[in-house]
Amino acid sequence: MDSRIIVSLDFATAASAAGLVRQLGAEATFYKVGLQLLTAAGPSVVRELVDGGKRVFLDLKLLEIPSSVAAAVSAAGQIGASMVTVHASGGSAVLRSAVEAARRFPELKVLALTVITSMNDESLREVGVGSTVAEQVLRLARLAAAAGCHGVVASPLEARLLRETLPPGMLIVTPGIQLAGDSEKSDHARFTTAAQAIDAGATHVVVGRPIARAPNPADAFAAMRAELSALR
Repeated sequence: MDSRIIVSLDFATAASAAGLVRQLGAEATFYKVGLQLLTAAGPSVVRELVDGGKRVFLDLKLLEIPSSVAAAVSAAGQIGASMVTVHASGGSAVLRSAVEAARRFPELKVLALTVITSMNDESLREVGVGSTVAEQVLRLARLAAAAGCHGVVASPLEARLLRETLPPGMLIVTPGIQLAGDSEKSDHARFTTAAQAIDAGATHVVVGRPIARAPNPADAFAAMRAELSALR
């Protein structure tokens, strides 16, 4: 088992998600539930994963006033999530409110989302941010660290820079992961393989299509585990 691999359950139904969980079996212990599945299936999908002994990365990408964010983080803790995401661009008051709400749940980690992996320098300029992606990621990551967040979410291309900048204990969770040799088009503008991300300093990788859409998801998961095992 390798808890560094978080498998994304990007499905429209709870039945489809449960099917992948069954295929991966005991070897996969950590799953991401995002907005699509949560909206379609409700919080029961998280509770069922937790009751089945799995950990859940609840990718809510919260961006609201502090009181609303705190309430949502508390709700995430109550249904047993292990990680929850908050947009760092909401500012320090939002991040602090999330951290404070999570204190009631010792297993719940607040992750500050820096710059989503579909964005590049041009995308940032489009929304009025003059910094490069790397500069903006670092700015928001420092804000998250100062607010007491347990970790950050960023693309694997920023993992090394973050590891050199952030306190040693902070989590670095990286979406935008592909299997070595995979040429399939991705929604991520900034991506690498799992081994490259972990080698650069990421603590966890979030993997969607390369496992979920593989002809044999269990084989794809095993290949990624072997890839990471070779780093040890």
